[in-house]
Amino acid sequence: MIKKIIPFFMFLCMSFIAVFGQLIDKKATLQTKNLYKNLINLSGKEVLFGHQDDLAYGVGWQYQAGKSDIKDLTGEYPAVFGWDISGLETNQKQNIDGVPFAKMKEYMKNAYDLGTINTLSWHMDNPVNGKTSWDTSSISVKSILPNGSKHLLYTGWLDKFSVFAKSLKGTDGKAIPILFRPFHENGGGWFWWGAKSCTPQEYKALWQFTVKYLRDKKQLHNLIYVFNPCDFKTEEQYLERYPGNEFVDVLSFDSYQYGGIEKGESFKLDIAKKLTIQSIIAKENKKLSAIAEIGFVEIPDANWWTNVFLKSIEANKPSYVLFWRNAGYREKEKDNHYYAPYPGQVSATDFLKLVKANKVLLQKGLKKYSIYN
Repeated sequence: MIKKIIPFFMFLCMSFIAVFGQLIDKKATLQTKNLYKNLINLSGKEVLFGHQDDLAYGVGWQYQAGKSDIKDLTGEYPAVFGWDISGLETNQKQNIDGVPFAKMKEYMKNAYDLGTINTLSWHMDNPVNGKTSWDTSSISVKSILPNGSKHLLYTGWLDKFSVFAKSLKGTDGKAIPILFRPFHENGGGWFWWGAKSCTPQEYKALWQFTVKYLRDKKQLHNLIYVFNPCDFKTEEQYLERYPGNEFVDVLSFDSYQYGGIEKGESFKLDIAKKLTIQSIIAKENKKLSAIAEIGFVEIPDANWWTNVFLKSIEANKPSYVLFWRNAGYREKEKDNHYYAPYPGQVSATDFLKLVKANKVLLQKGLKKYSIYN
């Protein structure tokens, strides 16, 4: 009897992965499918630690081959690397944070070769007036939808992105899979695609058009699409701008601690609540759950990692968390605007406790899972 039950159980497990692990792009590359499948297998067991622009610069340094604040502290790189392609749409040579796109491509290749993961966000300029993504003076989303006055401009931007994404190859010659997070923080009012600048219907239409254009027209098959609201307190608020299961692979949100060390307890409770809501939606819709941006600027709390961050994610572990950048390479920023620890930083010892206790996974820990195979 046992011999009959075991194969049946294995069949059920494989069937679950086949359904749950189905990307919205049925033509996704093998490496992209494998990445998503392995993230599903690790979901609830491991929390992958990520860091924005980690290989490009850190506190007191910039563009030093192989350097990383996280590696300098722990002896290994993050498991996830975040990048932003703002500026690509207007033919800039470098992105919004000064990282040359040529260097970014090399860093992304390095990350893939290390067996780690790349994510992309896009602070694209306002298509109506050419100002930054934070300019909300124009109703821009409507203008870039089909039949809108800036629709051709927008498809031109997507064409440029397609060229960039298709050029991303590992040393093995394979297309590098990307966790792609467009139009992020959609529930806020600070971006031209945010809640104050477009209706939920317009946002959904923009997302759906973007996926169809990249996937079906441009035949871009190395993307995993990451949905990203913010400032939600209920499932209804979370899903207000959700474009549908056939257009999203990963659910995520962004959140930062503001107001000093004394706000740690309320931040912890807020993250835990948001993760509970997101996890329920993720399970119901068979999606992954992640935190796409998080951090506490300068991390002045020596025990923040174990007392605040760890406790906030314990009940509903996200697949990955991405901490924001360590922008301390410019003279005026030498001692501020960093979100991850580095050697000598006040919270560094506490972060090492987190790593040594295997509460987050870094590059060496992730490598054993061979996520692209």
